[in-house]
Amino acid sequence: MEGAGYRDNDVLLHWAPVEEAGDSTQIFFSKKDTSGGDSCTSEEEPTFDPGYEPDWAVISTVRPRHRHSEPTRGAEPSSPRGSWAFSVSLGELKSIRRSKPGLSWAYLVLVTQAGGSLPALHFHRGGTRALLRVLSRYLLLASSPQDSRLYLVFPHDSSALSNSFHHLQLFDQDSSNVVSRFFQDPYSTTFSSFSRVTNFFRGALQPHQEGASPDLPPAPDDEPEPGFEVISCVELGPRPAVERAPPVTEEEWARRMGPEGRLRQVPELKARIFSGGLSPSLRREAWKFLLGYLSWEGSAEEHKAHVRKKTDEYFRMKLQWKSVSPEQERRNSLLRGYRSLIERDVSRTDRNNKFYEGPENPGLGLLNDILLTYCMYHFDLGYVQGMSDLLSPILYVTQNEVDAFWCFCGFMELVHGNFEESQETMKRQLGQLLLLLRVLDPPLCDFLDSQDSGSLCFCFRWLLIWFKREFPFPDVLRLWEVLWTGLPGPNLHLLVACAILDMERDTLMLSGFGSNEILKHINELTMKLSVEDVLTRAEALYRQLTACRELPHNVQEILGLAPPAEPQSPSPPASPLPLSPTRAPPAPPPPADTVPQPDSSLEILPEEEEEEECADS
Repeated sequence: MEGAGYRDNDVLLHWAPVEEAGDSTQIFFSKKDTSGGDSCTSEEEPTFDPGYEPDWAVISTVRPRHRHSEPTRGAEPSSPRGSWAFSVSLGELKSIRRSKPGLSWAYLVLVTQAGGSLPALHFHRGGTRALLRVLSRYLLLASSPQDSRLYLVFPHDSSALSNSFHHLQLFDQDSSNVVSRFFQDPYSTTFSSFSRVTNFFRGALQPHQEGASPDLPPAPDDEPEPGFEVISCVELGPRPAVERAPPVTEEEWARRMGPEGRLRQVPELKARIFSGGLSPSLRREAWKFLLGYLSWEGSAEEHKAHVRKKTDEYFRMKLQWKSVSPEQERRNSLLRGYRSLIERDVSRTDRNNKFYEGPENPGLGLLNDILLTYCMYHFDLGYVQGMSDLLSPILYVTQNEVDAFWCFCGFMELVHGNFEESQETMKRQLGQLLLLLRVLDPPLCDFLDSQDSGSLCFCFRWLLIWFKREFPFPDVLRLWEVLWTGLPGPNLHLLVACAILDMERDTLMLSGFGSNEILKHINELTMKLSVEDVLTRAEALYRQLTACRELPHNVQEILGLAPPAEPQSPSPPASPLPLSPTRAPPAPPPPADTVPQPDSSLEILPEEEEEEECADS
């Protein structure tokens, strides 16, 4: 059919299950005659052969339906085909959702513009992909970047489609050009611009070479088009063996100290801290360097002057909230809210640690004062729940209010984005973690996705406070000082998360856990993990990834092996993280930075429709 005909005529999808109709040819597309005529010349439609026998078929003869026998749109037909038969105009479709992998059989759920969902179409012997290919001849099916199982439905109407893309802001380029590309090559354009083409989806959605309909577009070439990159399966080599070194001792630290109190061979010293950590007696001094409070290049006298300056600065900020009278605080709801939240969190932070136990412990007062002073230091951020977990080990090690404050400020420079209200930093990190895990262990990712855990939300606390509640207190000190070295790359904490998941892989997959059991198991890992085992595995994962010559470019960015792509505009990028084996061609690529797609960018099926799907299946 020609595209112009869609404005005057509708295409109907009539579904009658094989078990009820007794004949697969009862399921067909027909072009409805809206002129009200009783007859029309038959129009031949080429038979579609999916290459195997599905549970449905498209008949070759397409005849008009008479007005009096036309079923109500989106409802069951008048003939008694059974409770699952229906007819619907393709123009009334809003989206199509595929079943999750791993179910006993596949199904599709059609959602109408009115918000209702039609009975699920079950395919006991395959056929979902073939049906989607046929529908793509009448509609444009756009894969959601957030949910690979969800297809948004657009008509073959360039003006409406351009307007939709303009409002959704899914493309960096001119929407009209995108629409022209849709008509020339709908598959590669749709699945590259929305979520970029993977080998998996390309193999699943491109037409079969044998028996494919001549109306379907040709399969995309292996050569990537400008503007997007094709995802390739990454073959990693064997995982190397890694051995941790002993911690850096005070004697070794002293040997690296020059005559003026300047540290020498700093890169080698950082490498030693990364491979072995620090002895407990050395942490009080070394952490000031690792957290940027003291300069690695400064002399002893310069450090003393710097500490005096920072001490004065700290107490000036502390005086700002100390000097607020009760009457002033009564009219300052922000300060009053910070004080209440801090008091509540401090009262339950590490109370099992001897440094903080007891009702009148002075350590609790120091935690409270430092956090309130930080609100004066960083007005925009203030205090957010979880910050007390980050300060507690620092104060425990330094045992000095001023030193702990400035070391805490240095730590917050690394992780302040975790506590921002927008949560964009956390979304980006979860996307990066998913990308790393997809390269390292695709079967594990597929399993988690099949159990509604593919978003890795159960790792949120890990990344938010850097595993503070997952390891015993002494192990947290070791883990943090290794992460603070910045070696071997900027995102070692993501590889630590991958290492934990890798260690629990068999338990998760072989036990048949569902989403609730996965969350419960992850929470039960608290205080049961060995930091040395996790760090050893994380470093081995890093070496395994960096040894791969065809490592996707955006994975290289995460590991610090390649500079991040510059955004096209000042606004933060909002694309999910696709795998990309090579750098994009000179044509302006979509921002490859790491912020996942915000919820407002696409209209995803609401929860009630999800429940209806479950009921249908």
